Amino acid sequence: MEQECKTVQSNRLQFFPIMMFAVVMGFSGLTIVYQSAHEIFGFSLWISNILVLIDTVLFLLILSLYILKIIKYFDEVKSEFNHPVRINFFAASAISFLLIAIVYRPISEEVAFLSFIVGVAMQTFFTFYTISFWINRNLEIMHSNPAWFIPIVGNVLVPVAGIKMVSNDFLIYYFAIGIFFWIILTAIVINRIIFHHQLASKFMPTLFIFIAPPAIGFIAYINLFESYDAFAKMIFNLGIFFTFLIFFMYKNFIKLKFFISWWAFTFPLAAMTIAAMLAYKITKILVYQYLAYFLIVVTTLVVLVVTIKTLQHIFKKEICIQE
Repeated sequence: MEQECKTVQSNRLQFFPIMMFAVVMGFSGLTIVYQSAHEIFGFSLWISNILVLIDTVLFLLILSLYILKIIKYFDEVKSEFNHPVRINFFAASAISFLLIAIVYRPISEEVAFLSFIVGVAMQTFFTFYTISFWINRNLEIMHSNPAWFIPIVGNVLVPVAGIKMVSNDFLIYYFAIGIFFWIILTAIVINRIIFHHQLASKFMPTLFIFIAPPAIGFIAYINLFESYDAFAKMIFNLGIFFTFLIFFMYKNFIKLKFFISWWAFTFPLAAMTIAAMLAYKITKILVYQYLAYFLIVVTTLVVLVVTIKTLQHIFKKEICIQE
């Protein structure tokens, strides 16, 4: 038994989870927050430049490790790909490419475009595969959780990453898919949460994902249609509602044991922060400015805390182990 434990602990790459791409999502989101804060509020550019460097290193490291896992432990990857919950996290790799495209847009158009093309191709595949997976498998209602939004959020993110790089008609295709399935999945997941057993503690952080579709949907809608109309106001305010609902439920999160799923806290908060800054830029309403400043602080602190917790558990060798 002791020898088995040593083997499991030493073979960390085999259990390197696809959820690690959520780390890239969180850092990319924070980087874009400070890039936007530089543009809108005049924050120092060196903050976002440092974050770009960290984000790039993390992206390349996590991508390289997962490619190595595919080469060495293909059966383990296939197992994740056929798992009713983990299948949804594969879209996080596509979202990571799309976010890197947004991060690099003001730095290198060539890198941004290449990353966008790869991200769109992956996102298209994962959308078709995941939805057909849901249709063809006999899934139980207990398999549903907010992580199901990840493959959908990627579609809404495509117009944010691709604006002015490709045709708006091409981008609207992805926007339509994202908005349609956002509505459907909201009904499914809320039904599961209210009328069935509570989420397992390791999935509680994924409740933050409810914030992402309206926040990113608002940014995408403004980019595509350049109109702060009734629909834009509606989805922006839905984002505000879900954000404060999560804050209202803070007791659900403060005593949670650390899991890598804690990174689900980060990207939705970053998306809502960017949406608040964009709303202020358009309207000049002071409440949105105060909300944006508040969310910049909260998002930064959350990413910092989750980063420290992640590093602590890496040093303790409590990450990338067999569950």
